[in-house]
Amino acid sequence: MPPFWTIGTLYGATSVAIGAFGAHGLKKRIADPQRITNWSTAAQYQLVHSAVLTFASVVAPQNTLAMGLFTAGMTMFSGSIYLLVLDPQRWKFLGPVTPLGGLCLIGGWVALAVGKRPIMPKFK
Repeated sequence: MPPFWTIGTLYGATSVAIGAFGAHGLKKRIADPQRITNWSTAAQYQLVHSAVLTFASVVAPQNTLAMGLFTAGMTMFSGSIYLLVLDPQRWKFLGPVTPLGGLCLIGGWVALAVGKRPIMPKFK
């Protein structure tokens, strides 16, 4: 079984670190507020989807399509934005990757919706 729990938790941890860097260290290097906002959006999407990936790995471990799409989506969507914010000229070829990552994130949600329903544990 792919290590989606580990991927989700590590992506969650890195999203917090990357978000903190964007809120503090990046502002010293980049003056454009739109680029800072883009960085924040990428970190937010990474954090939300890493939590969903971690949760899905427990309640729907058979849905590797959804988890694979979330992993690919976070990597492409957030990763391309981070690089484009840091050096837009060097990484401009990644521009088309961002929407593909977004489509993967949407696909992950759809795959969860149409996949086998998870069995939720009963709490006493």
